[in-house]
Amino acid sequence: MKRTVVLLAIALTLAGCTGTAGDAPAGGTGTAPTGPGLTGTLTVFAAASLTDVFTELGDQLEAENPQLEVQFNFAGSSALATQLTQGAPADVFASANPQQMDVVSGAGLPRGTPVVFAENVLEIAVPPGNPGGVTGLADFADPDLALAVCAPEVPCGAAAEQVFAAAGVDAQPDTQEEDVKAALTKVQLGEVDAALVYATDVQAAGDAVEGIPFPESDRAVNEYPLAVLTAAPNAAAGQAFVDLVRSEEGQQALTAAGFRTP
Repeated sequence: MKRTVVLLAIALTLAGCTGTAGDAPAGGTGTAPTGPGLTGTLTVFAAASLTDVFTELGDQLEAENPQLEVQFNFAGSSALATQLTQGAPADVFASANPQQMDVVSGAGLPRGTPVVFAENVLEIAVPPGNPGGVTGLADFADPDLALAVCAPEVPCGAAAEQVFAAAGVDAQPDTQEEDVKAALTKVQLGEVDAALVYATDVQAAGDAVEGIPFPESDRAVNEYPLAVLTAAPNAAAGQAFVDLVRSEEGQQALTAAGFRTP
């Protein structure tokens, strides 16, 4: 396996990293790419909640194109947007909400109009057996519980603020994490009684956590946009990945991972 995961603390030095981008638009055709031919390295910056399903799709694209290496930088969307606007080289950006894509669009980085390819909602994650006795969103106001949410600048944190406001809950979290995977890890390690994460993360965690849905989650549905970037070093591979994500096959993979179709 030649999967390479790019670390969050990516070097921003650009000497020798600029490339010529192709003319393909940011949107795909809805058809999965077919046939070999892509080469070089494809770099995808993607929200942490996409880790499992995008890795699966990256493996598929590599299998179809033996001369292609797919690299991912999974992190909070706000951190990724900051890296990109500061000059980090990448071919594709997939955000967990439109607001962070707007940051990148404001810098003129996407090729064409970003396309929404999936949706997600929040769910409460608790350790197996639910030792804290958490029953719903109102428990996030209980000072006797250890609670985790995402930082407000991260899409899952912004969504958390929306659902707390909708439910009239004065949340008292003990920790605000840099991305949804970090919040989930707190639950898996038993360091908190509950965390507010995406429903897809609860599903991906399997028996390591238990999920508690709540009705206010539909008040903060996160839309996920993606786009090929203007200065993409490998624009052809970037477009192929976008097309795969938007294809029927890609959408089925996202649905199987718990995402909603837009």
